[in-house]
Amino acid sequence: MDAADVALRNATYRHFVELGRAPTADEMAAALGRPAEDVEAGWRRLHDAHALVLAPDAAEILMANPFAARPTPFRVEAAGRSWYGNCAWDAFGVGAALHADCTVDTTCPDCGEAVRVSVRDGRPDRDDLVFHVLVPAARWWADIGYT
Repeated sequence: MDAADVALRNATYRHFVELGRAPTADEMAAALGRPAEDVEAGWRRLHDAHALVLAPDAAEILMANPFAARPTPFRVEAAGRSWYGNCAWDAFGVGAALHADCTVDTTCPDCGEAVRVSVRDGRPDRDDLVFHVLVPAARWWADIGYT
């Protein structure tokens, strides 16, 4: 990534947090004073560098880790808003990214039981849960949406 792509990444994340959702290419273009086509090309480079995830065949953000642009089973309340994490790991990352206490609500994928974890001052209120990833880390980006 060059300096322009790093600046675009940082601005994209900043707008994601400010808006409470993924920004559109048109919104980023207006904010940066650049053509939307330049934003889309930059996002494609960032996608290729694993700095964010775009929808297949579109310049629409699906993931700006730890933030999910669409509803997932990992709902997070943090900084006065509701967010979605891409996975359990990312759900905790939302609070960390916002430097805020958070509450994560999800369900157990085995039994369907509701699971709630509150994080205060960087510490979860539970220590009885296990996070398991089926895909080895070396293969996560082969299908990051599944991972």
